Amino acid sequence: MSDARFIPYGRQSIDDDDIQAVTDVLRSDWLTTGPAVERFEADLCAYTGARYGVAMSSGTATLHAAMFALNIGPGDEVIVTPMTFVASANCILYQGGTPVFADVDPDTLLLDPAAVEASITPRTKAIIAVDYAGQPCDWDALSAIADRHHLALVADGCHALGARYKGRAVGTLADITVFSFHPVKHITTGEGGMAVTDDERLATRMRHFRGHGITTTAAEREKMGGWYYEMVDLGYNYRITDIQCALGSSQLKKLDGWIVKRNALAQWYDAAFASTDIKPLIHRSGLVHGYHLYIVRVDRRDERFKTLRDAGIGVNVHYMPVYLHPYYQGLGYSAGLCPVAEEAYEKIMTLPLWVGMDQGDLERVVQGLTAELL
Repeated sequence: MSDARFIPYGRQSIDDDDIQAVTDVLRSDWLTTGPAVERFEADLCAYTGARYGVAMSSGTATLHAAMFALNIGPGDEVIVTPMTFVASANCILYQGGTPVFADVDPDTLLLDPAAVEASITPRTKAIIAVDYAGQPCDWDALSAIADRHHLALVADGCHALGARYKGRAVGTLADITVFSFHPVKHITTGEGGMAVTDDERLATRMRHFRGHGITTTAAEREKMGGWYYEMVDLGYNYRITDIQCALGSSQLKKLDGWIVKRNALAQWYDAAFASTDIKPLIHRSGLVHGYHLYIVRVDRRDERFKTLRDAGIGVNVHYMPVYLHPYYQGLGYSAGLCPVAEEAYEKIMTLPLWVGMDQGDLERVVQGLTAELL
């Protein structure tokens, strides 16, 4: 391992305003399921333009809640990309549904609308599309498919908070959009997530689901001066704390500037690799890329991965196609299902990209990677 400072592929950025926001909650009467949660939900809705927000304990929890709200159950199929974190497909299994993996576009590794269309059967009930690496999917094409076949459309926007598609914010492009606030994401609450939607019924079902299926929160009962509540669904404890949400609201104020910085870092990488054999993913026109991840294709990926890690450069791989994991193999999925995703997996590597990186960090990454080409 190099003696130089380790450069992770992603990292949170916390300042004194964030710390003060958390401290203020710690000195308040409510530590969980209180006013800071509602405030963060309202703040993110104002930012995205969505009507309703439901904050939860993780992005995975929001995916699960979305499947519940859409009544996914045994016998239902949900089309999903294989090029994603396992939670995007696991949430279907949680409800007893069947993930159907559709292949990706070779230039962007986003869900291919033609592959989605070819995967639809009489049992298909929904589509989950992932804004992979922070780049919005072809939402016009996906929406047209969903409308034509009467399917629900879910946007896994966990990579794409702050991104925009043809002038519209991620968060307004599907029936439900889910976000993650893990420390490597655009903003963080430590752990946490939020689902946003314009459908009041879906929002209500998700809100009940995060709190054991109970119709009111403790804060709401406190306001009403009563104790009575009813459990109407079999929900989970997917609540998030006021401590976390205070941090989220503080972080959200800086998001636009951070999106600008992430795009500047990506453009610097693009220029550095322009005359090399390193191939970044294509950035399509007509959108604002969120650049949660900066992905390149390289030959001898595993060898270069080890060399860079040994040099203190925290490259990563996002992702092995979900259905190649042992658990999914045990369910009967097999290699060869999505050839484009599988071919990409053999070469893709994630380079460090986060707002605290400086010029020296960028140069170390590029020098470490391009040296391997000599």
